[in-house]
Amino acid sequence: MPDTDFDPEDESPDAEAIDASDAEAETLGEAAAALLKSIDWNDAGKAESDDLEGAELIAFLVKRLPNQPGVYRMFGAGGEVLYVGKARSLKKRVGNYARLGGHTQRIARMIRLTRQMEFVTTRTETEALLLEANLIKRLKPRFNVLMRDDKSFPYILVTDDHGAPAIVKHRGARNRKGSFFGPFASAGAVDRTINSLQRAFLLRTCTDSVFESRSRPCLLHQIKRCAAPCTGEIAEEDYRGLVKQAKAFLSGRSGQVKQSMAEQMTRASDDLDFERAALYRDRLAALSHVQSHQGINPSGVEEADVFAIHQEGGLTCVQVFFFRTGQNWGNRAYFPKADPLLEPESVLGAFIAQFYDDKPAPRLILSPIKLDDQELLAEALGLKADRRVKIETPSRGVKGDLVDHAKSNAKEALGRRLAETSSQGRLLEGLKETFSLERTPRRIEVYDNSHIMGTNAVGAMIVAGQEGFVKSQYRKFNIRSTEITPGDDFGMMKEVMTRRFSRLLKEHADEAPGAAKEAAAGITDPDDIEDAGDAPFPAWPDLVLIDGGKGQISAVRSILEGLGIADQVLTIGVAKGVDRDAGRERFIQGSKDFTLPPRDPVLYFVQRLRDEAHRFAIGTHRAKRKKEMIKNPLDEIAGIGPTRKRALLQHFGTAKAVSRAGLPDLRAVDGISEAIARLVYDHFHDNG
Repeated sequence: MPDTDFDPEDESPDAEAIDASDAEAETLGEAAAALLKSIDWNDAGKAESDDLEGAELIAFLVKRLPNQPGVYRMFGAGGEVLYVGKARSLKKRVGNYARLGGHTQRIARMIRLTRQMEFVTTRTETEALLLEANLIKRLKPRFNVLMRDDKSFPYILVTDDHGAPAIVKHRGARNRKGSFFGPFASAGAVDRTINSLQRAFLLRTCTDSVFESRSRPCLLHQIKRCAAPCTGEIAEEDYRGLVKQAKAFLSGRSGQVKQSMAEQMTRASDDLDFERAALYRDRLAALSHVQSHQGINPSGVEEADVFAIHQEGGLTCVQVFFFRTGQNWGNRAYFPKADPLLEPESVLGAFIAQFYDDKPAPRLILSPIKLDDQELLAEALGLKADRRVKIETPSRGVKGDLVDHAKSNAKEALGRRLAETSSQGRLLEGLKETFSLERTPRRIEVYDNSHIMGTNAVGAMIVAGQEGFVKSQYRKFNIRSTEITPGDDFGMMKEVMTRRFSRLLKEHADEAPGAAKEAAAGITDPDDIEDAGDAPFPAWPDLVLIDGGKGQISAVRSILEGLGIADQVLTIGVAKGVDRDAGRERFIQGSKDFTLPPRDPVLYFVQRLRDEAHRFAIGTHRAKRKKEMIKNPLDEIAGIGPTRKRALLQHFGTAKAVSRAGLPDLRAVDGISEAIARLVYDHFHDNG
């Protein structure tokens, strides 16, 4: 991006993030890995500049900077990273901040808040761009364009680390041996595609441990969704042929695969083998379903990501469509945090740089506008992917139609977000008035517990803010105390609140609730208070809702008083109404106990918050209970890993049989030594 006054694509790492360790370097690819091993943050002038700040500090530091590419970081009074930027020339780029006047209000505020800077030089501007993108995602500086939604994308994985490869859904680091196909926009899209591919290619989806333990085909084989290589129902060579066909189809050679199947179906029909012909017919139908349900499938675009951006009402929406093997594999809308005054070219360029920080770029990227430093960005993405990456801005033809379609989706998605944000804002204002809060809450925390007769007890915390539920902030608490009577809701709530606020005091003691939050966020000038929304999402709640009545509120208040923060955290109880009817809830706030009119929008809002907390608590409890139900006693024995566990179960059949086995029987199992046999035996037998 050009060296203008504010470059949203500039990013940089903190001192800890820039580590030469191989583990860290792997996330950036080979080019960035080499960079990480070679750089060193320059703290020159730190001691001499301790008394300087703002433009004076920058003017002092710029004298020592080289005329080379690099990355810089700007720090606030509390050591927080305000901004990360890259530059073709560090001296010229940083020197712009030392100029008096000519800055936007936002940039002037950033300069005024700067208390320290650090720099790193790179060999090329391309390396600086790669490094910048990685660091912005890690540090999330207040004044940078931030992606915000950074969930990993699901892929389809055809494994290569087993004699009978499986087809599975995969998220996270792609370090397992196999062929990855994607990304898909959602897990649902992956599940639907795998479901159809099962019918088409009869590949297994079971885990390796289940595969090894099968003695007869499972139900999937009976309904013609698996060839059952686990029990030898298909020859290994024939199964590998199915795997090869599946990879070919997912790699874009769908026409060849379908033609081959059609020919085999015709031959089977000519041989009067109608059962085999029907099998090929069903497999062809499954392949057609995979292609048809993907929506728009453009001709001539095999592998591309299509981006579009729309800005309105101070918000930005970036829409991304994924096309692989000539098929539409879904789309996703993002709402990055960006200065409304920034041009879309700058915002979209910064977004794309961060978007591909942890995933390979396709061979073609389509954009509705020419990005800032588009050629540099394409070069950086190609360096990271180790192949050529093109960024095009088509205006007509098939590619132009794809971009137009993405633009219309971005506009519609932003329209929906604006409507939701406006509605949420009105509800939060209503909440402020109803409960006489000092200001509109930015963070609301809601707590609930879930258990069955005291077993598998969990506590749950959900968080809501100005844009709705903030699921990245949700927390679950496994109830650990052995002193709590089973089913004691008050005791469980005490444990949850003690753990939550003790940790909050330990990690965010300097961010006091109320007006002090602005100071903690680096907002000290009264003129800047109105822009507090630029600050990170607060760690302290403005309002705490407890699903319960006076007993729960009393328990919570006693914990907060013990921690010395009872006056800093506002708690309100939401008690079930008469006959537990929704709409008749009672609210306990201090000494007040009141209800709201049945049709009050604030009442509906609080019900939604409570119901979400209840849903999350119930879901967490059920997951824990399910895990307990399938838990194997062998998992509790130190030194018994998956291999030995499998050997024991294959030999004895069940964990119960293992627990009854004698030492000679345990020693007779392949892979179980004398010491391990004694370990297993002692675990199940009390010799004391």
